[in-house]
Amino acid sequence: MISDVLAEAKDKMEKAVDVAKDDFSNVRTGRANPALFQKVLVDYYGTPTPLAQLAGMQNQDARTLLITPYDKSALKDIERALVAAPNIDANVGNDGEVIRVTLPELTGDRRKEYVKIVRGKAEDAKVAIRNIRRKAKDDLDALKGDVGDDELSRAEKELESLTKSHVDSIDEALRKKEAELLEV
Repeated sequence: MISDVLAEAKDKMEKAVDVAKDDFSNVRTGRANPALFQKVLVDYYGTPTPLAQLAGMQNQDARTLLITPYDKSALKDIERALVAAPNIDANVGNDGEVIRVTLPELTGDRRKEYVKIVRGKAEDAKVAIRNIRRKAKDDLDALKGDVGDDELSRAEKELESLTKSHVDSIDEALRKKEAELLEV
């Protein structure tokens, strides 16, 4: 029973860390990165479809991304979705075959703004981890009569170390992303 509670908490915490890292990858740095466009939804025949399913993406140079649609009829829809995408601020050009997305150089103020966004996402992930810990602690407390106090105490210590390690991994990912954002 205790191991089930801890295993579930660990699994959920790992998912929270993965979500945070995924959110970090969607925040723009100074370089063109296909991960920026992972969450862009294109209205493809009336269905919101992720861009990655409709087109191949590759870096042409440090600030230019080349998007090649698998279906040429979707070119205009993809271009429309990229122009409307929030937090991308890119110049989108279409030559009839491919779309070139050129990201402008980031200013110092814009970089600091992105750092604030990333810190907010990191804090949200930490809150999610703490909520998972709280639920697991409540589940452990519910087992109080069924298991010994020593086992419960050991499980709570293990839960705390799980929480700390996952919060530390979010902090590490945050440090890397901040360094990447502030790099000129």
